[in-house]
Amino acid sequence: MTGRRRTRSTFLPALTRPVRALRAAGALLACASLAAGCGIVPGFAGGVGDGPITVMTWAPQDTNATNKPGMPALALAYARHVNASGGINGRELKVVICNDRNDSVDAARCARRAVEEKVVAVVGSYSQFTDTFFPILEGAGIPYIGGYGITNAEFTSPLSYPVNGGQPALLAGLGRQLAGGCGPVALVRPDTIAGDELPHLINSGLEAGGHQDAADLRAAEDATEFSAQSQQALAQATTDAAEPGCVVPALGDRTNTFMDSFRRARQDYPEVRLGTVLGSVDQTVLDATGGASSPYEGAYITGWYPVETDKRWDGMKRVIREQAFTDTRIDPADAGVQTTWIAYTVLAAVVKALGDNEVSSDTVRRTLDNGFKVTTGGLTPTLRWQFQDVLSSVGLPRLVNTDVTLQVVRGGQLVAARQGSIDVTETLRGADDRG
Repeated sequence: MTGRRRTRSTFLPALTRPVRALRAAGALLACASLAAGCGIVPGFAGGVGDGPITVMTWAPQDTNATNKPGMPALALAYARHVNASGGINGRELKVVICNDRNDSVDAARCARRAVEEKVVAVVGSYSQFTDTFFPILEGAGIPYIGGYGITNAEFTSPLSYPVNGGQPALLAGLGRQLAGGCGPVALVRPDTIAGDELPHLINSGLEAGGHQDAADLRAAEDATEFSAQSQQALAQATTDAAEPGCVVPALGDRTNTFMDSFRRARQDYPEVRLGTVLGSVDQTVLDATGGASSPYEGAYITGWYPVETDKRWDGMKRVIREQAFTDTRIDPADAGVQTTWIAYTVLAAVVKALGDNEVSSDTVRRTLDNGFKVTTGGLTPTLRWQFQDVLSSVGLPRLVNTDVTLQVVRGGQLVAARQGSIDVTETLRGADDRG
């Protein structure tokens, strides 16, 4: 294979350099005060006194790649819900929506609009292009609460407040899950710089479970079919196997393309199972690929949150039912929708804590930075962001939620594979040792 393309990976841009290299991000921690010396100016007030509290939610819509229309749609439904009940602390919540179109120019345009609208935060959003929008938000002192967790900057920027563990946590957790249920494991991943980090993450989980490392199979990032990789993966997953092995496609938005080839090749290896992470596969993908007859039937999947049928989502579902019943963009099983719900839970908690004080990007940011704790009804552990968190040493200082849930596809439905969640903090540290 010829030289690697240093292009953005939609699966794991969060680790575009070896994990150890991310320790350089520790320099950001010197800006703990978020003072002007770090290029951050005092925040805007999103409405003073009884005026509205203005925030923004952005996500790609109507593109030929990843689309997350349910995230801004849920944000609007959430605003209607709180405003119907008198707002937050008696203040109207105003949500500004922006479409980043999976484009760096549009992502920067959304950030500039956030500055123009004087939003107090960007909440529950999805974008791959943190390299273009974070400098703008940081320059204006606008916090980014609850991004989707797909870029390195979301776990290093002092203005980022992620609510999940991103792709690093999911892959480390998947390795832990597969170690107890699979024979040989074969990983199919992009032949990119970002892709080079995937074996370290999944192998750290496999090793924690006493399992041998996964076979590492590379594919061109822009491949349009994966017949060769499917055959190789299936052969590796059955090599000297006392029990059937597992294949892990870690190809981002190319995963469905891989599955077209895998479905055909798998006919000769019916016992081989799949493993993947939420974001590559969700309930909408299962429904679209045949439900119980989907090639994902029996697959192991790791996620950030409890399964959609869990009662802890009842509050979100009630808001969807009451405020967006006919809005087909909002799928309560979508991880993006769930992330937006949790992000707005964080925002509401901060605004309530401010009471009669000014609500601005500055006061929201300072509240979060001063050890403020947010509970989310059990959907995540208690969230608190500090400048020296447990994963600072591996270059992920803003990663505060290291819990992942273990799920399996049964009858075409994502169901919990075990009760509760697992903490992958030590597994992620192990990935650093292997990097």
